[in-house]
Amino acid sequence: MVRKNGILFLAGIGPGDHRTMTNHCVAVFRNCDVVVGYKKYIDLAEPFIEKQRVISSGMTQEVERCNKAIQEAAKGKRVALISSGDPGVYGMAGLALEIVNKKKLWNRFAIEIIPGVSVIHAAAARLGAPLMNDYAVISLSDLLTPWKVIEKRLHHAAQSDMVMCLYNPKSKKRTTPIKEAKSILLHYRKPDTPVGLARNVGRKGESIVITTINRMLRYKIDMVTIIVVGNNSTIVENNHMITPRGYRL
Repeated sequence: MVRKNGILFLAGIGPGDHRTMTNHCVAVFRNCDVVVGYKKYIDLAEPFIEKQRVISSGMTQEVERCNKAIQEAAKGKRVALISSGDPGVYGMAGLALEIVNKKKLWNRFAIEIIPGVSVIHAAAARLGAPLMNDYAVISLSDLLTPWKVIEKRLHHAAQSDMVMCLYNPKSKKRTTPIKEAKSILLHYRKPDTPVGLARNVGRKGESIVITTINRMLRYKIDMVTIIVVGNNSTIVENNHMITPRGYRL
């Protein structure tokens, strides 16, 4: 029997390690009717998906996935739309809400956003405590945001001396943004400023490297790499990045 009132769960599964997936997210998977997501993220959540109908698709099909999830919720289904990390941090929450708003579907079904552990926070935990003071998060992908806008944000963030977290630094086709980002960083920060490279956090093949701005491009950097650039106060001790909060010791 189809329920009259559906619900769309915008669920964040965290970076990939099941130990960091919230109990709330697991409960949603086990009690929903339909799970929608990027195939790789479906695979990560597979242990918690049992008899639910699964709708998966490939990269760059975010709009299609959102529309399918919304259609199922409008039919009265309990639908989980998966995001890696947190759905509100470069995830599906914003896009889904934009579509719901554009189609004026607010009263057709309920919406609940299930927060998840953001990959930047998982990366920071592996690196030590680099985010103890103010920080900025910037994606280097210019697929949806013009490079001129990204470049302006990099300049402002680097000049501000905030710790900087860079998502989507390099792909097979986008190889120059990370080089330009390094040049911008060196304009405002010392070459030996600590940099953390966290790759495949919480997944098979995880690697954690602490280096410097000057040496960062010597290491493998790709779309599953998170880059954490320290500020003027960040230090490295015993292979841990530490950004002091300012407490008097």
